[in-house]
Amino acid sequence: MRKMLLPDHDFETFDLITPDFLKSIGKKYVLCDIDNTVVAYDEPLPDKKVADWVKSLTDAGMSLIFISNNDRQRVETFCESLDVPYIYKSGKPSRKTVKRALSFLGGTYGECCVIGDQLLTDVLTARLSGVTSIWVRTIKKVETPFFRFKNAIEKPFINYYFKHKKTEKQ
Repeated sequence: MRKMLLPDHDFETFDLITPDFLKSIGKKYVLCDIDNTVVAYDEPLPDKKVADWVKSLTDAGMSLIFISNNDRQRVETFCESLDVPYIYKSGKPSRKTVKRALSFLGGTYGECCVIGDQLLTDVLTARLSGVTSIWVRTIKKVETPFFRFKNAIEKPFINYYFKHKKTEKQ
């Protein structure tokens, strides 16, 4: 069970995940979370850093889709200016999330990765689906009881991970 919550790769921030890195690990289909992965959960729109990253992926011939458990309005508003496909209320950590995204992109599991900031949704989604997981640090902590509980569950796994594996980029 421990391995199910441990990422294959980790980065301090999403924009350090370059097309060259993704190509080096054989990935060209990127399924990416939004909230606290590429922007803070309370930022409604993508910033220049996100737009530049998205452009770098598409310029490199990669396919990107945003997958979020958030509602339609939040996800649609965020993705509209980027002209990137999305799945809202995605059902993470269900395997159906990856299957649906890859069906939309026309991609394969072997060339796919999931990027996100949560072990219990993003990393677990990747693990359950048999695709590469890339974990990034949470941009802004959410202090609701649910997230405090979730963070308490994740903390021992994060500690174990860092004790046994060095980060890719710092």
